[in-house]
Amino acid sequence: MRPPAPDPADADAWNAYLAEGNAKQARKRAAADVLLRDPSGRVLLVNPTYKPGWDLPGGMSEANEPPEETVRRELMEELGVRVTVLGLLVVDWVAPHGPWDDQLAFVFDGGVLSEEQADRLRPRDDEVSEAVFVTAAEAAGRLGDRIRRRFGHTLLALEAGRPLYLHDGTPLM
Repeated sequence: MRPPAPDPADADAWNAYLAEGNAKQARKRAAADVLLRDPSGRVLLVNPTYKPGWDLPGGMSEANEPPEETVRRELMEELGVRVTVLGLLVVDWVAPHGPWDDQLAFVFDGGVLSEEQADRLRPRDDEVSEAVFVTAAEAAGRLGDRIRRRFGHTLLALEAGRPLYLHDGTPLM
């Protein structure tokens, strides 16, 4: 039987108790992407150099980094563009696959870039080889299965004006 939690009034004992619990609990990887459009309604895709296939711009969160900050940081590092996160579109729980544990993948609405911003987008580091605006149909043709499902539901969430919760790209609720 587990001993009772210490009295929260005993700050040192309480913090030690919380630290022990924190050390034993599961850690989740988090990824955060953004849906960015140009004035004609095309969506931005990037071609990462470190994995096969195209993706939405974004990346993996660093330790203790909020997902919306991940999007801002990744877009500045990879494409040299500052984005304003307008809202959450999708949270996708991704089941363990290959050598990877599960993760939470967030997709945020980055709005519509100006024509000037869209024209200036270029890869800025070695993680992205290309950045292109394509129609939704073209995007679906370039994306792998899991990302394609997430992308499709991202567009539905944008249209509906409310976020969706997915399991491996499939709505649960």
